[in-house]
Amino acid sequence: IERRATIRSNPGDAALATQEGAAGTPPGTPVEWWAFRENFPAAWDVTTGSGAVIGVIDTGIDAGHPEFAGRIRSTIDQDSETDNPGHDDAGHGTHVASLACANGGNGVGLAGGAYGCSLVVERSDLSDFSVAQSIVDATNRGADAINMSFGTDGSHPAAHGIVQAIDYAYKHGVVLVAAAADDPIDEQGDPSNVLQPTGTGPDITKGKGLDVTAANVQDQRATFAGRGTQISLAAYGAYQAADGGGPRGLFGAFPGNLTSLETGSLASGDPPCNCRAIFNGDSRYAYVAGTSMAAPQVTAVAAMVRHLNPDLSAADVIGLIKRTARRSGGWNPELGWGMLDAGAAIAAARADDRRPPTSRLTTSHKVLGGKITLRLSGSDPAPPDVVASGIARFEIWRSLDGHKPRKLRTTTSRTVHVAARRGARYAFYSIAVDKAGNRETPPGRADARFTWR
Repeated sequence: IERRATIRSNPGDAALATQEGAAGTPPGTPVEWWAFRENFPAAWDVTTGSGAVIGVIDTGIDAGHPEFAGRIRSTIDQDSETDNPGHDDAGHGTHVASLACANGGNGVGLAGGAYGCSLVVERSDLSDFSVAQSIVDATNRGADAINMSFGTDGSHPAAHGIVQAIDYAYKHGVVLVAAAADDPIDEQGDPSNVLQPTGTGPDITKGKGLDVTAANVQDQRATFAGRGTQISLAAYGAYQAADGGGPRGLFGAFPGNLTSLETGSLASGDPPCNCRAIFNGDSRYAYVAGTSMAAPQVTAVAAMVRHLNPDLSAADVIGLIKRTARRSGGWNPELGWGMLDAGAAIAAARADDRRPPTSRLTTSHKVLGGKITLRLSGSDPAPPDVVASGIARFEIWRSLDGHKPRKLRTTTSRTVHVAARRGARYAFYSIAVDKAGNRETPPGRADARFTWR
């Protein structure tokens, strides 16, 4: 039986509380079951993603959908055959964007993984040039993370322009997330195989992004999903109960217009999805399965982590999400480093103090018993939602008669008495070290000077 957590920061969206009605679904299973299984309620208790920016490179977005009211920061047309990035003929982009950033607290539909975030929507024709342009543009528009729920078959190396764009985003601290193949194969194609190249998956320190495969409700790799050494981790992309029961995909927003997902394609051989759903009287929703649906959940967490703790680099965020994934044992070719755990990732980011402390040293300018008194003060700043570790100790540095400073002592005390010599010239400064090991940069000049005449 599906267990239901209690949301402490409850956005009140219907899909979080409404029971899933698909045949064979266990009683008590909400429509948005994946949010509970991936521990999003614990993440939302800390952050809803407010202020975070998510780039979505896809087929566009239904910008008039209520799930995106106030969420869209910008829409950019990178599709050579269209001129309306706020429209979505396919339906894919709207559904993907909603899983990452659908409005929370609006009383309807679903809550995206980072439901307080803003979206930069790059409507792309998915050509190499368009994808590369989209990555760079979303980076320049302030994206914390970029979702790419598409890929090639991997029969040719990634275009140089895409590799360069990925390097550009990575160097600017953007966390890139791509969907693995929608086939149970080892080659995921690009951009996935650029983010997590062949053979690097088992090394938690390797990769310039996250390649996400799809899991089912049994916490097993979905039957259609990619596997192998290019996989970073997994998120839910289908229900696929052992008995065949349950919904046919993940619930998400869908355009009001007829889409190519619904009509199918003779050229590609894709059948009609039969995915549109009416939810509380609104037909602008659908159940769609795929690695494309798994990736934006990871992107949502990456953006929340990146915004919550801006002192973390892209590599730091990538490693943190892998490290906090739910698993038994280490990496495996089915689910990579395991199942996305939003709550654990946010908790780890909140506790990861990377900012050095500050300190100042003053002196009394008096000699008593042949000693001068030094007083130390300091603080350990941190981003608003990060828990500062606190100052562990101070180093006292002294220069005598203009010579190179040397460390005099290390102390936890705020008041220190040091011996002085008549006629000597002293210069002092302090360096604070916090409990996380962050060390203050030595100052450009002494905090205090003293001469005993």
